[in-house]
Amino acid sequence: MARASTQPLTAEEFFALSFPDSRTELVRGEVVWMSPANAEHGVIAMRIGARLHAFVESHGLGAVCAAETGFLLGRDPDTVRAPDAAFVSCQRIGAGPPPRTFWPFAPDLAVEVVSPSARARGLEESVRDWFAGGARRVCLLYPQSGTVHVFRSPSEVQVLGSGEMLSGEDVLPGFSCAVAALFE
Repeated sequence: MARASTQPLTAEEFFALSFPDSRTELVRGEVVWMSPANAEHGVIAMRIGARLHAFVESHGLGAVCAAETGFLLGRDPDTVRAPDAAFVSCQRIGAGPPPRTFWPFAPDLAVEVVSPSARARGLEESVRDWFAGGARRVCLLYPQSGTVHVFRSPSEVQVLGSGEMLSGEDVLPGFSCAVAALFE
């Protein structure tokens, strides 16, 4: 669909568009195209997503969303990002089914698997966007180094290596996973 206007897209306009065979996000009103994830990326995203899902379901804590689920993180101009996995607590969901559009807020936990082509500046911007939208925790999984960067704020990060455990801390109390198991 061609747009004659140079005005930033709203989340609603973005939602109504179709991008066949493309992964996209809306960043400050502009559509950002991304290459499809490679096989390693997909496997790692499923590993963390499956572990989160099993824990959240067994404890009735909320919902775990798969890759490409859109979260509206900011307005005017609008930003909609889609993590590789996400947890949304019962408190944030409220009563009723999930929305048929984007979630109107950030997840409690956003998880991204970092691709080899990712740039540090873009990752920093993404982390800031997650927290600005209300995320409580952001995890970046780095397949090349086998590490997990756990952000408690845009500037507070803990790096976990292969011999350590990823903990749910106060966001998912009782959840833990061996970092090495995510990258096997």
